[in-house]
Amino acid sequence: MISPTASPRKAVIAAPPDRTERPAPPVAPEGLPIIAIFVASSAALTALAWWLGAAPAAIVVGVVCGVLTLWCIWFFRDPQRVVPTDADAVVCPADGRVVIIDSAAPPAEVKLGGAPLTRICIFMNVFNVHVNRSPVDGTVEKIAYTPGKFFNASFDKASTDNERCSLVVALADGRKVVCVQIAGLIARRIVCRVGQGTVLAAGERFGLIRFGSRVDVYLPAGTVPSVKVGDMTQAGATVIARLGSADPLLT
Repeated sequence: MISPTASPRKAVIAAPPDRTERPAPPVAPEGLPIIAIFVASSAALTALAWWLGAAPAAIVVGVVCGVLTLWCIWFFRDPQRVVPTDADAVVCPADGRVVIIDSAAPPAEVKLGGAPLTRICIFMNVFNVHVNRSPVDGTVEKIAYTPGKFFNASFDKASTDNERCSLVVALADGRKVVCVQIAGLIARRIVCRVGQGTVLAAGERFGLIRFGSRVDVYLPAGTVPSVKVGDMTQAGATVIARLGSADPLLT
């Protein structure tokens, strides 16, 4: 069940100590072919309208196409973030809005059993940054792609019915965090840049989802959420939870 929504507010971004990540291109490389298509199509349509002798129409077409092209560039932007260094911090894997905080079993394909874990779900609309980042320091233990439907990603059933890519990230102490990229109503392309065995730092980029989607995070026992439903988040910067003790007797 989707938790009751609250009025959106900006979630608290962790204060120093922090770290500035390595430089990266301002636009995600996966977006460059799509941006090129937008630019070429815009130029062709505007030139066609002008060639047909419809100067006013050519101006309108040029303006509309130009706005759409700028939006496409904006969609694939990949801004730098300052990542918290708190060892217990779980950083948000996606820009967007927290839509669900509950307990749920992780996806069956990751084979972690059916015991419910704390789950935090972040919905990304078409205006959010869509580059996804690792929530913790760890090693990618498993990647599982599951084909599925394309329901609105804000619906609870998107977790089980939609196309998704699940990553199991193992912490140094053996605990596991599951990060699930979920395709939405508009999104039809999940990109995962890493493979099994990849060592990730908290806040490090591992993929993206094109055009509106969701990311679910399943957290180990003892983890305490730091956000509420309705909070707005930034990938790699917002602390969404804090890990408890690795000793089950102390959680």
